[in-house]
Amino acid sequence: MASPIPSTFTPQNILLIKLRHHGDMLLTTPVINALHQHYPHARIDVLLYAETRPMLQAHPAIGEIHVIDRNWKKEGGWQRFKYESALKATIRSRHYDVVINLADQWQSAMIARLSGAPVRIGFDFKKRRNRLWQFCHNYLVPTDNHHLLHTVEQNLSALQPLNVPVEGISASMHYSDSDLQQTRQVLQQQQISGRYLVIQPTSRWVFKCWEDEKVAAVIDQLARHDLKVVLTAAPDAREQAMIDNILSRCKTTDVVSVAGKLTLPQLAALIDYAELFIGVDSAPMHMAAALSTPCIALFGPTKLQHWRPWGERNRVIWAGDYAPLPDPDAIDTNTQQRYLAAIPVEEVVKAARSYLDE
Repeated sequence: MASPIPSTFTPQNILLIKLRHHGDMLLTTPVINALHQHYPHARIDVLLYAETRPMLQAHPAIGEIHVIDRNWKKEGGWQRFKYESALKATIRSRHYDVVINLADQWQSAMIARLSGAPVRIGFDFKKRRNRLWQFCHNYLVPTDNHHLLHTVEQNLSALQPLNVPVEGISASMHYSDSDLQQTRQVLQQQQISGRYLVIQPTSRWVFKCWEDEKVAAVIDQLARHDLKVVLTAAPDAREQAMIDNILSRCKTTDVVSVAGKLTLPQLAALIDYAELFIGVDSAPMHMAAALSTPCIALFGPTKLQHWRPWGERNRVIWAGDYAPLPDPDAIDTNTQQRYLAAIPVEEVVKAARSYLDE
């Protein structure tokens, strides 16, 4: 490993690498915010998967977003090689002073090495304790306590070699004025002009979802003429079917669906102006927390310590408080079982009213 980084070191070009899902990308924003606060004149670029770009594209502290498109592999080995070679050449041409690799893939490690950056920070993952991983990074941050930390805290620990202060750093979700205007148009089309709350009952993993009839029961108890309920979901056909089933079970007419009608930044604008967000363990839940919208997060057998909403105005309702749950590491992610079923309707309604009556 290299010598300690001097306190006088002031990088001008920084690259942050994270290759994961949408929610993971949002939880990198505290790192971006801490870097920007400590190095206000530095350029901060990000390398991510193409489909997650909307989570960071409006962040004012980000200069350039480099992408890896996972569809490259569908075009054949030679074409993929050309794309990846061009990406590496672009990154090398930026002359980064620091590369911070939050990812655990070999691809990210090799890009860090090929960047030519004099400071290349990575995590000392147990599964990567070998000479090649060390060759790609000259500063490795311990991960022995990561099982005790929230994902945000894990990410922020990567800043230790730079001695960047991380106390009180929050996550953030940004959207453009155009995103806000588009969202308002969608609400107007649904004849919503006043107060509303957002419920996102869907996830790409069924085991993270609550029962449709219980979601409908919560809607019926919370919706009223001066407080509409807006349902959201991804444009995925299965999620759309779930929303349709929930709507079919609702007795109230003060509920609408904008499922599949908004981009992620537009969804952020919707959540930002909501009175309350209720949702399962998903990217929109993390968006609500980052936007400081009061958030009720319904959790089942996922690791609360790592994935609970990060912020102050949040309440987690955990199915494990009402019934036994399997070990998160033992879950078959393709199961159709809904482990949140044990959560009582009245607990969610009570929590919601505690926010709405503030």
